[in-house]
Amino acid sequence: MTRRTRALRGFQPLRDLPAVVWLMLLVPIALAHDLVPAPRWLMIHLLLLGAVSHSILVWSKHFADTLLHAAPRLHDARHQSIRLGTLNLGAVLVVVGVPTGLWAVTVAGAAAITVAVVWHGAGLIARLRRSLPSRFGPTVRYYVAAASLLPFGVALGVTMARGMDPTWHPRLMLAHVTVNVLGWMGLTVVGTLVTLWPTMLRTRLVEGTERAARQALPVLVGAVLVTATAALLGILPLVALGLAGYLLGLGLMGRFVFLAARGKPPTSYPTWSMLAGLVWLAGTVAALAVAVGTAGSMGEAHERLEWLTPALAAGFGAQVLLGALSYLVPVALGGGPAAVRAANTALDRGGPLRIVMVNGGLLVAVLPSPEPVRRLCWVLVIAGLAAFVPLLFAAMRAARRPGRAPAEQVPASQRGPASPTEPRPHGQVAGLAAVGLAAVLLAVVAGTALSRSAVADRPDAGTVSPTGRTTTVHVRAADMRFTPSTVHVPAGNRLVIDVTNTDEGDVHDLVLENGADSGLLSPGQSGRVEVGPVEHDLDGWCSVGDHRAMGMVFHVAVTGTSGHPAAERAASASGHAPNAASLLDFSKDPGPGFRPHDAVLPPLEPGPVHRRTFTVSEVERAVAPGVRQRLWTYGGTAPGPTLHGRIGDTFVIRLVNDGSMGHSVDFHAGSLAPDRPMRTIAPGKSLTYRFTATRAGIWLYHCASMPMSAHIANGMFGAVVIDPPHLPPVDHSYVLVQSELYLGPQGGSVDMAKLHAEKPDEVVFNGYADQYDHSPLRAEVGHRVRIWVLDAGPDRPTSFHVVGGQFDTVYAEGAYRLRRGDPGGSQALFLGPAQGGFVELTFPQPGHYPFISHVMTDAERGAHGMFEVTR
Repeated sequence: MTRRTRALRGFQPLRDLPAVVWLMLLVPIALAHDLVPAPRWLMIHLLLLGAVSHSILVWSKHFADTLLHAAPRLHDARHQSIRLGTLNLGAVLVVVGVPTGLWAVTVAGAAAITVAVVWHGAGLIARLRRSLPSRFGPTVRYYVAAASLLPFGVALGVTMARGMDPTWHPRLMLAHVTVNVLGWMGLTVVGTLVTLWPTMLRTRLVEGTERAARQALPVLVGAVLVTATAALLGILPLVALGLAGYLLGLGLMGRFVFLAARGKPPTSYPTWSMLAGLVWLAGTVAALAVAVGTAGSMGEAHERLEWLTPALAAGFGAQVLLGALSYLVPVALGGGPAAVRAANTALDRGGPLRIVMVNGGLLVAVLPSPEPVRRLCWVLVIAGLAAFVPLLFAAMRAARRPGRAPAEQVPASQRGPASPTEPRPHGQVAGLAAVGLAAVLLAVVAGTALSRSAVADRPDAGTVSPTGRTTTVHVRAADMRFTPSTVHVPAGNRLVIDVTNTDEGDVHDLVLENGADSGLLSPGQSGRVEVGPVEHDLDGWCSVGDHRAMGMVFHVAVTGTSGHPAAERAASASGHAPNAASLLDFSKDPGPGFRPHDAVLPPLEPGPVHRRTFTVSEVERAVAPGVRQRLWTYGGTAPGPTLHGRIGDTFVIRLVNDGSMGHSVDFHAGSLAPDRPMRTIAPGKSLTYRFTATRAGIWLYHCASMPMSAHIANGMFGAVVIDPPHLPPVDHSYVLVQSELYLGPQGGSVDMAKLHAEKPDEVVFNGYADQYDHSPLRAEVGHRVRIWVLDAGPDRPTSFHVVGGQFDTVYAEGAYRLRRGDPGGSQALFLGPAQGGFVELTFPQPGHYPFISHVMTDAERGAHGMFEVTR
């Protein structure tokens, strides 16, 4: 063997390590199932997209080179390393991007995976063209066909990650699984079986296998294309027909798999694991064909696909992968016959036990059974599969020190040519298998006991027993509604609610009164609410902001039972905190550390373009002495920053949403189509809003997300002052923005019931009750004071009045009603919500001049302040 050949061969063990890393990541995800986003999706993709796809690229190239008698070349090794790096980087980006909703990251990952696989397929085609005809050429064509299909499956997955109309999700999902699992994985496995299966069994190739492989390839590829296309078109009978065609293709090859196994039965973990995986593939495809063919709708077909997907992933994908690696890794490690035998022996430890645990546990888990039984059986499945990782490291150690292997692990009969481990004695095989079966039975018994205990502990237990069946419903969250808003579940059925947020900019969730919830869902994201056996009606709602009060509620109605009292309804979103309104004391002093909102009009900035960043934040702020509310704000204050400009000035506002729900902004000072700049953006998103001020006045800006009343009442408003032409200077310019507060619990947010009833607890200037009584605005005798007033609402008008003062200038809604020098005067400036103007006056003598809204009940609810006038 040349140095170059040895160097090339040395790469092989290292190239299997990423697959092992992907497998190792499955364990913490499984253990922290309830703490990570989309755990089911993550586990399936860590296994299939990560570990399996990496191994396909590694070993399909290896087999292609071997079968086509291609001499190894150094640049091939470099190219392969780059392909594998690109594939794994893409997989990392996808498993990060999809659960977090980072669309750009997901697209980048999908692009990397596509590049790696297309490059891989192109390399295989080039080798086929350069090589002499080979009896095993059809195997390489399987690999080429598989590589050609995966980019389409990736595109389908990316489309689902982006979000779509819920009616399309089941179609895309079925097509995605078909192309990726039956196409990319299935074709690769079936093609490899032609030579790998008899090699693993150490028997001859059954006559006719090559011919069957050539016949099966077009059948399998055609079946995948038909099934995926029919799924996208929503033609369920054609989907079932395509799956039946795939079974036919499997049958053409399965006959020879069976003949080889009959001649030389499996005796080791690799062969049993490979055979079990193939059985799960055929069985799952058959079950799916029946399930789809009998489904009444695409949604029902999707539900049945989701039930069978773990069987495809764990039963087929994981077992075929681990069986193949358990056989191939010792060969790749090399080191001579003794080292290969030692590694084989290590990887075969506990084989019958692991096979029975995995397959018995998986069979129970996919059949109708109580939730605790399913969970315990999944623990067995994961444990049986995860045992491969420590055994692999044990095999690597054993291969480096084959002479130190215990005698019972390396029988004397194996000290000749390298071979798999000797068959175990029948008693040992039966004993290990019996232990595995006992573990499965114990899981069933323990899970059943836990299920009965949980039922017995419930106050209304004993009247409804778990049925072992599952009802899965698909719910869309959009436009402040759940669709459907009511679902019916047979008593005792386990309920699974798949929720998809189809809103363009808002965040939603679904929370049930028993504590089950979907987690926060950004636009386009989906989540799952898993409920145990349902015995009584349940209420649900969206817990984001005021969405529940806006009608975003949900109801689970139980059928098939009578007399079941509903559980006590969930506590309101306010929890047990005291209502902040009970803490109101308008005579109370806010204390020495109080700092009022700065009412001084900001000076004009130089230049015609003004750039600002408005960061949406949710902050707890005092709104009266001893009263705190969690406000939604622009820049941390309510009202938000005051903007000041001239006619013709352009404002470029970057809105950044750092809140927990969707928000937006609407500037009344600009005139433009609202479709894009005023759209609601999700948390973590931003937009740029550009407008030019063409008319003078004091203009409102506010959040335009639904319900606008709540967003404005909870702090999302501010003022833009555009000076009228030739506006004369004054000694003092102040800005007062009146708004209402509908207090929720202490430290909570707006009370929607009070808002709908139009019963504010406070009416305030610049966000805090009576704040300018405690920190008066300053003026001097004879100095001219201009007061810009804006009514932000959302509902109450104002009649602005200065006690002891008279206005000689009044400007309202873009026009002067009174000018300095006119003989008349004004006592109040009346404004409705979203109206504004200014008044001017001079104070005749020193003293304290209150300013109020002359809607007197509002003045008594906080719309009150003071001018302190000195000489």
